[in-house]
Amino acid sequence: MNATSAALAGAVTFVWLGMVLAISFLEAPLKFRAPGVTIPVGLGIGRIVFRALNAVEAVLAVVVIAAAAAGGAPARIIGLTAAVAVLLLAQLAAVRPVLNRRSDRVLAGEDMPRSRSHLWYVALELLKVAALIGLGIALLTV
Repeated sequence: MNATSAALAGAVTFVWLGMVLAISFLEAPLKFRAPGVTIPVGLGIGRIVFRALNAVEAVLAVVVIAAAAAGGAPARIIGLTAAVAVLLLAQLAAVRPVLNRRSDRVLAGEDMPRSRSHLWYVALELLKVAALIGLGIALLTV
C-alpha cells in the first residue's frame, strides 16, 4: 500500500475511532445523568447525535475504502476495512430502524419495556471499535 493512502486511511480511522468512543461510550450514557434530562429528552438528543455520527461515519467509511482501493491495500487491510464497513452497515440497516421505531413510540408517550435492540447496537459498536483499532494498527504497519 502506498504511504499516502496508508497515512490518509490511518488518520481517518483513528478520527473515526475517537468519535465512536466519545459519543457512544461517553456522551450517550452520561446525558441521562444530567439533572432534568428525562427519557424523552435524552432520546430526542440521542437521535440527533447518532444520526449525525452515523452520517459522518458513512463519509469516513467511504474515505477509508477509497484510500485502501487507490493505495493497493494488502488483503489484511481490505479485510479489516470490509469488517468495519459491514458492522456499520449492520447498525444502520438492521438495528437503527428498530431503535428509531421504538423511540418514536416512547416519544409519543407510550410506556415501553427496555429494548434488547439497544444491546445489539452496543455489541456491534464494541466489535466496530475492535475492528477500527485493528485497522488503525494495521495501517500504521504497512
